[in-house]
Amino acid sequence: MAHWLMKSEPEELSIEALNRLGQARWDGVRNYQARNFMRAMSIGDTFFFYHSSCPAPGIAGIAQVTAAAYPDPTALDADSPYHDSKASPEKNPWSAVDVAHVRTFRSVLSLGLLKQQGALAELALVQKGSRLSVMPVSDEQWAAIMALAT
Repeated sequence: MAHWLMKSEPEELSIEALNRLGQARWDGVRNYQARNFMRAMSIGDTFFFYHSSCPAPGIAGIAQVTAAAYPDPTALDADSPYHDSKASPEKNPWSAVDVAHVRTFRSVLSLGLLKQQGALAELALVQKGSRLSVMPVSDEQWAAIMALAT
């Protein structure tokens, strides 16, 4: 089982909303590297749910992949902000996964706190210039972050 970190703007999908919904589709990823990471996900993989582009960015909890990558329907929806005019039902370059809530942390683990952890120095999230919305997390990085959450 692999571990990941996935970013979402809380007004789009927050950990609290996912908890209320139980499960949701994770879509709208429009970066090829992030898309490829999504395509590498398997059912049962866990990920840190990161709130981005908000007053208090950071890891808000944990969720799990419940359906492996499939064509992202928002790419074909002309009313969606994630519409891709070059996508077609036969050739949709974008992927989505289904996810479910696992745990909401008592408090958000801030980006500043994460950057202070030596064990996370190689985590793409804390690298200067890294803007990926989906990224792998090693077992060691997962353990270091979990230690902060307890």
